[in-house]
Amino acid sequence: MTQGSRSGSGHGDQRRGAHGQGAGRGNAGAGQSGGQRGQSAGRGKAGAGQPGGQGAGRGTSGTGKPAGKGYGASEGKPGYGKPAAGKAGSGKPAAGKAGSGKPGAKKGAPKGGAKKATNRGPAAFGGERFGRNLGPVRVNGPKAVRAARQAQEQNPSEQDGVRLQKVLANAGVASRRVCEEMIAEGRVEVNGQIVTELGVRIDPAVDVLHVDGMRVQLNEALKYFVFNKPRNVVSTMEDPEGRKCIADFLKKRHSTERLFHVGRLDYATEGLLLLTNDGELANRLTHPSYEVPKTYLVQVRGPMAHGVGAELKKGIRLDDGWAHVDSFKLVDSTPGHVLVEVVLHSGRNRIVRRLFDAVGHPVLRLVRVKFGPISLGDQKQGTLRPLGHQEVGHLLASVGM
Repeated sequence: MTQGSRSGSGHGDQRRGAHGQGAGRGNAGAGQSGGQRGQSAGRGKAGAGQPGGQGAGRGTSGTGKPAGKGYGASEGKPGYGKPAAGKAGSGKPAAGKAGSGKPGAKKGAPKGGAKKATNRGPAAFGGERFGRNLGPVRVNGPKAVRAARQAQEQNPSEQDGVRLQKVLANAGVASRRVCEEMIAEGRVEVNGQIVTELGVRIDPAVDVLHVDGMRVQLNEALKYFVFNKPRNVVSTMEDPEGRKCIADFLKKRHSTERLFHVGRLDYATEGLLLLTNDGELANRLTHPSYEVPKTYLVQVRGPMAHGVGAELKKGIRLDDGWAHVDSFKLVDSTPGHVLVEVVLHSGRNRIVRRLFDAVGHPVLRLVRVKFGPISLGDQKQGTLRPLGHQEVGHLLASVGM
């Protein structure tokens, strides 16, 4: 008969022959045989009648018998609750918890223990630092955009026209990748309809595009410039009297482009003058029904009495009818001079000068610094600069285009 006792009492199960031990923390069987030892990889106590081996955990020795070695790697088959290899004593599974299911080390493994086997496969994300693979994930944003673009390149559409993102990129809205993201975010309209699919193709000569509510000009033949007109320059492309005119400033850089001015500035007035070959835009900007605001800096002799601004905003009767300014702001006041900023939408001839004459403050210097959404900024006099794509978009939007 076998004589068993708990490890706490210092006695181990004893049997003539070999005893096996579990691969976890457990009790070591006393009286181990000196033959080849087999071990189970699971956690548990040694099963009676199993071949002698070494436990992978710390063991306690039975009385007068050799103690099992601690932390040894198990040998033999994985512990699935079945008896370890060898001649079974009782034929029952090892007592205690079932094995972990990990394969045991091969015969002849070093006493220090073999490395744990792993079935992980390649590192997640190709070695990047994100963590373990969580399986398929729905991709949104830039990754989805790239995936859709790759699919389109592999299976190009048979429709006529040019891809929407390419048209936007060619128009200078943004890079192609950013344009694709803008489309996916629902920020692009084609003929008044929001488009979110990257496969849409359009005809740039026919379709109308808006991005964030602003019109995108697709006609590359249309040009838009800001000219900072100096004083004593005629607002025409030619002058029969031989005075300096706008065309004199266009000969060097833009001699091949046929441009015309949007509205006029007086001979002595300076500042912003729009030049373009877009006839529809020019007509709308100058038509009274669109009421495009113009901003002027006006220098007059001072001091200026209180109430002048209120009088100009209320309205003054002129020879050709009532006129008023939309806003009046004092910018600077020095002895003998006052600088004010006024905004008005009227485009009548010499309207600013006539208004200030009517309130007793003849204009000494007049500069237009803003036309609708377009500002003059620090542009030098006599120079010409092209409008940016955003400026063109704002300008078109200001007159409903």
